[in-house]
Amino acid sequence: MSENSKMKILTNGILNENPVLRLVLGTCPTLAVTTMASNGIGMGLAATFVLLCSNIVISALRKVIPDQVRIPCYITVIAGFVSVVQMIVKAYVPDLDKSLGVYLPLIVVNCIILGRAEMFASKNSILDSALDGIGMGIGFTITLVIMGSIREIIGSGTWMAGLGGLIPTLGADFKIQVIPESIDTFSLMTSAPGGFFVFGVLMAGATWLTTRPKKSAPTAEGGNA
Repeated sequence: MSENSKMKILTNGILNENPVLRLVLGTCPTLAVTTMASNGIGMGLAATFVLLCSNIVISALRKVIPDQVRIPCYITVIAGFVSVVQMIVKAYVPDLDKSLGVYLPLIVVNCIILGRAEMFASKNSILDSALDGIGMGIGFTITLVIMGSIREIIGSGTWMAGLGGLIPTLGADFKIQVIPESIDTFSLMTSAPGGFFVFGVLMAGATWLTTRPKKSAPTAEGGNA
């Protein structure tokens, strides 16, 4: 496969096949954890790790796993890596573990990870599957951070509050005050309706970017082709 094709696999998940905004997968954790941008970073990194590792293993075993029991096998592989992530998070970033709550272990049944295992990793080489996992993870993480940033800034007036839980050297109280505390914030944005609103706006934007008509190249005479 050419380098261009591999680059397309890597970048597909960022916009054209963004797992959240284009494939509409992983909606539940996306809406639940994006009250803060730092939560999006933590969840995105955890999901990317599981995506990468599970894609590699499932691709390596794709000719060994019987077709009749492939889904239970995929879930077993994914659950193993989720357990590793959960233990690491509990040990080194307990504040993030508290913030993500039940949604961290629920990565096991995240449709993004299981969907990529079924649709891509089980049919492609180890390298391509690894690239797909990284690309989908990056797209998922970017979406979570953008949603979390919008909701946190408008709803709380801060940005990256809680990042100290991921990077202890910043301190537990680290945050960037975007909107002065003297100004009332729109707290609805940190609730479920605000999450659905931002999700819908971003989905509309992603759809427009990927489906808008491309400008035709000018002809030699200066007109449009």
